[in-house]
Amino acid sequence: MDAEKLREYLTFYQDLGFTSLYRRDATPATGTPEVPAAVEIASPAPGAVPSGALIALPSLAPEGDTLERIRADIGDCKRCRLHEGRHTIVFGSGNPQARLVFVGEGPGADEDAQGLPFVGRAGQLLTQMIEGTAKREGIPIQRKDVYICNVVKCRPPENRTPEPDEMEICGQFLFRQLSAIRPKAICALGATAARALLGRKEGVTRMRGNWYKWRDLPLMVTYHPSYLLRPYNQNAKREAWEDLKKVLHFVYD
Repeated sequence: MDAEKLREYLTFYQDLGFTSLYRRDATPATGTPEVPAAVEIASPAPGAVPSGALIALPSLAPEGDTLERIRADIGDCKRCRLHEGRHTIVFGSGNPQARLVFVGEGPGADEDAQGLPFVGRAGQLLTQMIEGTAKREGIPIQRKDVYICNVVKCRPPENRTPEPDEMEICGQFLFRQLSAIRPKAICALGATAARALLGRKEGVTRMRGNWYKWRDLPLMVTYHPSYLLRPYNQNAKREAWEDLKKVLHFVYD
């Protein structure tokens, strides 16, 4: 079993609430070296005396993880096909101790050129939303006070939606980013971010404005700023501002 497949299993069982694995004792043949014992996702029956031991599930993020360590581990990443057309890896930016993290889909052309998330038209709108809403609501924060990143760190060709395998491969680094920052809340921008973080298939229109959980962290879903730039989405703009007000007051009140 390779590292990626093992991580998938660990994620699956941790999502189900398992905190440990049961390891059976192995009895090696005489004269042969001991081999690793089998591992079962199970616990002994109530009252039974186990012949093995319970092993705590390891964290999916290394202990003492930091954003600097995560970026170093990404390196000059070539783990999926997205590296073929990228100019720059777009890791994330903002306050590493942020109380609020925004997660988008992936870098666009401006982000790929500058190496920073949300710096194009959608990024300028996101900045206006954060700083304008905070100012009107009397919350003293600016964009630099939050942290912003994406599900995938390389620009998909023609800004297409990332493929599931690309999101899965890059998702390990997003998981570690969120685990290292441990914000008070997460705001998922758009359907791709919501799907990557929550595994849900509903559209943003149904999910937005509601609180969910990523691990044990509160998560709000709202529209991606690029969607709000379209001229026929005036109602969505009002809804997104209401979502952001709700998030800001939850985090900073």
